[in-house]
Amino acid sequence: MKNKINLLILIVFASFFAFSCSDLNDNLDVPSDLKVQNFIWKGLNLYYLWQSDVPDLADARFANQNQLNDFLITKTTPEVLFQDLLNKPISQFPRSEAIDRFSVLVNDYTYLENLFQGITKNNGVDFSLRYKSGTSGPIFGWVRYIIPNSDASAKDINRGTIFYAINGTPLTVDNYNSLLNNDTYTLNLADYDGGNITPNGKSITLTKTVLTENPVFLNKIINVGTKKVAYLVYNGFTANFDNQLNDAFGLLKNAGATHLVLDLRYNSGGSVQTATYLASLITGQFTNQLFAKKIWNSKVQPYYEANNPSSLVENFTNQIENGANLNSLNLSKVYILTSKSTASASELVINGLKPYINVVQIGDVTTGKNAGSITLYDSPNFGKDGRSTSHKYAMQPLVLKTANKTGFGDYQNGLEPTFLLKEDLGNLNELGNESESLLSQALAIIAGGGRISVPNFRQFSEFEDAKSLQPFGNDMYLKSFK
Repeated sequence: MKNKINLLILIVFASFFAFSCSDLNDNLDVPSDLKVQNFIWKGLNLYYLWQSDVPDLADARFANQNQLNDFLITKTTPEVLFQDLLNKPISQFPRSEAIDRFSVLVNDYTYLENLFQGITKNNGVDFSLRYKSGTSGPIFGWVRYIIPNSDASAKDINRGTIFYAINGTPLTVDNYNSLLNNDTYTLNLADYDGGNITPNGKSITLTKTVLTENPVFLNKIINVGTKKVAYLVYNGFTANFDNQLNDAFGLLKNAGATHLVLDLRYNSGGSVQTATYLASLITGQFTNQLFAKKIWNSKVQPYYEANNPSSLVENFTNQIENGANLNSLNLSKVYILTSKSTASASELVINGLKPYINVVQIGDVTTGKNAGSITLYDSPNFGKDGRSTSHKYAMQPLVLKTANKTGFGDYQNGLEPTFLLKEDLGNLNELGNESESLLSQALAIIAGGGRISVPNFRQFSEFEDAKSLQPFGNDMYLKSFK
């Protein structure tokens, strides 16, 4: 009798649960002016990495669709709702307290789709912004590199150029965004005067155009004694340039490269798959071994473990997606140049390689982005097919963390360099110049030396950079998911 009662209780509970879920998933009961908000809540409720830490995303928060509608209508815009549903977002908490610094919502998914292909509206100046003094008040910018075939590439501006104002208005933490968002603007230039930023009366006008950036910026061989050192500047894990990345390694391999200096200091991330390719190109001797593990939230992880466990791992490979063989260098040591802007997929490569080969990191502590995202569209399964035709909103929320072979993935405070060496704004050489400070340090180590002597110089606290100013500029994402 007792067993029959227990069975009856289970049946009643299951029926109630099914009814509740059915009610909450009945999109027919969603008013037209809440369609976007409904998509946001349900997408985050299912996939968001910190879903269990946000009370308003709890499965039991709303008993039916009408209760959810009543909640959604209290949010003035989709953007407000999205930020309110994140776990301590950077928009609402100081950087030292924020947990989610990178999830984004866009009102036109074309932006994200273009970004993943390296397409942006850009004048070609990749820059960094720094505080003039301390960590508040006025700021200034300096040019890190110029994108080829851009408006800037035809102007008298290059790496190391310093600007303090735009259209005559000095840059501050309050106005920089609005000034830099204009399609055309004039940079007011300055000199680095013994550690001071001194206006020099010069200016240059730049115009943004639709621009596709090849992330393989520079690829060359440097002879260090009898050693052939490959130097590769790689500025983004852009999946549709995987062939170009493989070709670059082919040139290095054919040149007999015995060492590799990989410059990721301005690489803020991109495709997880491309990161796996890059790690495999550096090595080649670990095919089919574990490169990285994916860890989803407590709702999604069990599903993949039961139904698609292979999707939870990224393994070293010897081919890219189109079937072409990788031009792997089979190295047991790599020298990687980093900065505060080195993020996400770049950090994934460093962390994933460490259990297998000697990774010598030179430069600054990295950003500390150890979480990845997916693109969610307003469709029945949140994929691209069948998406809503009434709007173009899409989300790029953080949905998973990664860990390497040993299980380590907690580098949210950044990856510490082997040799700490920051860039001296008073002594910048062009990328690839053997006297450039970070490259020079790597070459000295390869030659058999240790730390080079670096004179004391004024260091300015970093504020933002060109990529971090873009929505989803510091990215690590899955190209597709089931």
